[in-house]
Formats: sequence, C-alpha cells, structure tokens
Amino acid sequence: MGAVFAIIVILVILGIITAARSLKVVQQYEKGVIYRFGQVLPELRGPGLHTIRPIGDRMAKVNMQIVAMAVPAQDGITRDNVTVRVDAVVYFRVVDPIKATVNVQNYMFAISQQAQTSLRSIIGQSEMDQLLAERESVNRELRRIIDEPTEGPWGIRVERVEIKDVSLPESMKRSMSRQAEAERERRARIITADGEYQASKRLAAAANVMARDPAALQLRLLQTVVEVAGEKNSTLVMPVPVELLRFFEKMAPGPADPEHTAPREIEDYGDAEVAAAEAATSSTHVPELEESAIPPVPEVETAVTPEVREVTAPDLAAAPDLAPSDLAAPDLAGKDKA
Repeated sequence: MGAVFAIIVILVILGIITAARSLKVVQQYEKGVIYRFGQVLPELRGPGLHTIRPIGDRMAKVNMQIVAMAVPAQDGITRDNVTVRVDAVVYFRVVDPIKATVNVQNYMFAISQQAQTSLRSIIGQSEMDQLLAERESVNRELRRIIDEPTEGPWGIRVERVEIKDVSLPESMKRSMSRQAEAERERRARIITADGEYQASKRLAAAANVMARDPAALQLRLLQTVVEVAGEKNSTLVMPVPVELLRFFEKMAPGPADPEHTAPREIEDYGDAEVAAAEAATSSTHVPELEESAIPPVPEVETAVTPEVREVTAPDLAAAPDLAPSDLAAPDLAGKDKA
C-alpha cells in the first residue's frame, strides 16, 4: 500500500513538472521564440497560453516595447577644436525577435556600445555651434548612424535619439557670455541710434512747422514753462527771449509821439551820393604848366672817342713823359651852370 502511494505521488510530481514545462504564458508586449533541439522554429508565439513539448523545446520571450537607454557622457573634440562633454538618450525597439536573439548575444549591451561610439563620432564631425543650436539635425544624423548597422542584421530599430546636455569648459562659457553681451550691446546701440534718428526727423519737421509762424514757438515756450512750474519748485527761472519782446512790440499799438515811431527800413544806402562825389572829383580843372616855366635840359656834347692803335714796347719807351695835369677831364660843371 505504501509503495502504491509513493508511485502515485511520484507520478503527480512528474505531471506537475511536465505541465510546468509544457505550458508557457506570453504577455501582450512579448513574442515567444521556440527552440526545438537547438533549432529556431520560424513560427512566433503571440500573447496568451501556449503549449510546447516538455522535452526538446525551449521558449525565449522577447520584449517588444520601446526601450529608453541612457548613453553615458562622452568627451570629445569638435571640428572647430573645442572640448565638449555630451550625453544622450536612445529610444529603440525590437522588430525581429529571431534576429535579436540569434544574431546578437546581448542586444542591449550592443546597442549601448554602438550608441557611445556613434556619439563620439558625431561630436568629431560637428562644430560647437551645431551641437548647441542645430540639435534636430545632429539628432537625425546620430539616429541614422546608430540605426544603420542594427536594424538589418540585429532586427532592432532605433526610433529616436536625443542629445540631453552639452557641457562646455568654463573658459568657453565666459567667452560665449562676453560675446552674447557684446551682441546685445550692439543691438541696443543700433536701436537707440534708430530712435534718435527718427526723433531728429520729427523734431526737424516740428521746427519747420514752428518756423512758419513765430507765435507757435512762443506758445511752445510757455507750455514748457507750465510743465516746469507744475513741479514743487521754490524757484522758477523763466527765460525771456528777444523774439518774445519783438512779438509784443509788433503787437502793441504805436504811440502818438513821432520820435518813438518804429524806424522804417532803409531803402537808400548812399550809392547816389558816392557816385556824384566821384563825378565832381573827375570834373575838377587842373591847370596845365606852360612850356616857358619848364627849365631847359642841357645838351651833353658828344665825346670824341680817340683812335686806339696798337702800341708796342719800343713805342712806349720812346714816348715822352706826360704830366698828370695833361690827363685831367674837361670841366663839365661850368657847362651845367650855363
């Protein structure tokens, strides 16, 4: 009796073990891959309860959900020689469970290594401005680089890649802050200059309108004085321009005294008197000198030029000595007196 009971217990245990090995539950987000004696069956098992052979069959469940994997921060040098530290996140999912279990040993680790190498590669191919400002294009290129060797051979599709953070050196951050500050200052100066230009045009137009009527300028002056007087000031300085005095002088009625009448505009500047004086000076008779009053000019006799002949040394020896008185010049003073 005890032996029969032991056999029954053993059979029940074997039945439980067999049922546990034969019955498999596949979740809604999973796919079942059946290995029969080490060979993969082409048929995939969907979600639900499935029965397999307890001996020779083995089921591998593959998660079909999208997996978000954080890529560790990678240090690299950009194309414009700037050292940066970039980290990203990769979103992928399995599209072919057989390839994901057969062609790659651990597709999670493989995707992680591929993402790290691709991230370092995209850092070297991009510039710093692209990493900071053109994130969309960098993300698309990074997704293409990661997805190219994984979807076909491994059966894994990369859905999306996002760069989370780009860390820059402190010196580069200071340089960029100075550049941004200079750019904002330049824009502020341009806006200020543009405002001054527009204000100057408006002021020029207003001055042109006021110049047509002097009373407008006086009214504007009075309005300015009213604005200044509106504040709580103990002293008020009121300028009185000359134009205001002239305005009141013109608007006031003229006095009866002819001495205080306003001087009329001078029309004759004395040109006629000057012309008459010049004509009188030119017509003045100047007496002419008579010929007898003019003393005669003495005539100078023509001096006779002695004949010059060639003199030799013997002639000079034979010539008599001449006294200095013989060589005296003729007296011309007496002729001048006559």
